[in-house]
Amino acid sequence: MQVTEVAADGLKREYKVVVAASEIQGRVDARLKKLAKTVRMPGFRPGKAPLTLLKKQYGRSVMGEVLEQTVDEGSRQAIEDHKLKPALRPKIEVTSFDDGADLEFKLDLEVLPDVPEVDVKAISLTRQVVEIDEERVAQAIDNLAKARRRYEPLAEPRAVVDGDQVTLDFKGSIDGEAFEGGSAEGFELVIGSGSMIPGFEAGLIGRNADATATIEATFPDDYGREDLRGKAAQFEVTIREIKAAAPVTVDDEFAKELGAESLDDLKAKIRGRLADDYRSIGRSKVKRALLDDLAERCRFDVPEGMVELEFQSIWRQLEEELKRTESTFESMDQTEEELRAEYRAIAERRVRLGLVLSDIGLKNEVKVEGAELQQAVIGQARRYPGQEKQVFEYFRDTPAALEHLRAPIFEDKVVDFLLELAQVTDVPVTIEELMKDPDADAEDAPASPNATPA
Repeated sequence: MQVTEVAADGLKREYKVVVAASEIQGRVDARLKKLAKTVRMPGFRPGKAPLTLLKKQYGRSVMGEVLEQTVDEGSRQAIEDHKLKPALRPKIEVTSFDDGADLEFKLDLEVLPDVPEVDVKAISLTRQVVEIDEERVAQAIDNLAKARRRYEPLAEPRAVVDGDQVTLDFKGSIDGEAFEGGSAEGFELVIGSGSMIPGFEAGLIGRNADATATIEATFPDDYGREDLRGKAAQFEVTIREIKAAAPVTVDDEFAKELGAESLDDLKAKIRGRLADDYRSIGRSKVKRALLDDLAERCRFDVPEGMVELEFQSIWRQLEEELKRTESTFESMDQTEEELRAEYRAIAERRVRLGLVLSDIGLKNEVKVEGAELQQAVIGQARRYPGQEKQVFEYFRDTPAALEHLRAPIFEDKVVDFLLELAQVTDVPVTIEELMKDPDADAEDAPASPNATPA
């Protein structure tokens, strides 16, 4: 078997592999002799059928098996001999083969790039931290109390006020025409909940039970249904009943209903939960800053095939979202061509960051432990009550799905490793400052699992 490199352009490689006809024939004969030990042919004892008859009956199928095996071995040899690290599965094309002639095939692939070393200790980052004060804890408890409040009929008739629960019938129209989903009967609504479009709830305040009125309200420009965005609607509304919120006593009994031992215990649990939530947001933001820094420091070519796969994944998500919201490219204020260019740049960034994190993780022996992966599977199973067994079997029998769980765990462990080495300064901020843009943009997420090792 002869392997020759015929092209090397950047990360792209092309090899020509030639396998002598004698080697092919030798493999075919060996396979036929092995087959002869088990095959039964009329007039011959097992293992005694002549090779010529075996070739006549099984030669074509055996040749196919041999060619497939030979091409596979030749590809592996080319990769091993040239110490290649393929980015994706190589493309193979048989360029020449006739019975009794040499086998020639072409091997096209992209290799993984050399990732530059990163001086992590030179990276300076700030991590936003928030001190949990009693006012924030009290506000959280107040929200819990509001969520558990009951509504009772009015002791004395009065008009609707903010915080009331009303039962109403309504019929909506736009330019005199009814629209789908614009009508309901016996609809319960808490005034001030913000669950209706702007203007609807405010239009009910000050009105009495059994009163019928027309309310003007406008659909937001970003409303889920594109055909209703920005349109003014008229609703003929009849209030059937008004209920007032009964006061909730916040005491030890209230806390016990929520699973705490006492009110003080509930406050401690809330304080701990808030601290965890704000710590998680702070970590997300410092992770984003870390990835931004790595993206600036690490400039190198990435395999086009990996970028294309990542782009297709992002684009499918966009198309699904457009379909779900009944939107179009035009509604996004960008042409399809502009969006494709933008998301391809995001895909390239993701792949590059994925390769950087993968390289750092491998060199520093960052590993995903079996217990961590098991916890991730358990977490997935909990999302499907009653189907836990099927979920466990799915991940057991589907390596790609298990890798999909492993990749983000690996990424987070590498990020934690880097944050331990980088110069990270904690900066006290208000909750409002912390909550500004708490989520990283799509381009900040490294590609996964394409660029993350098993």
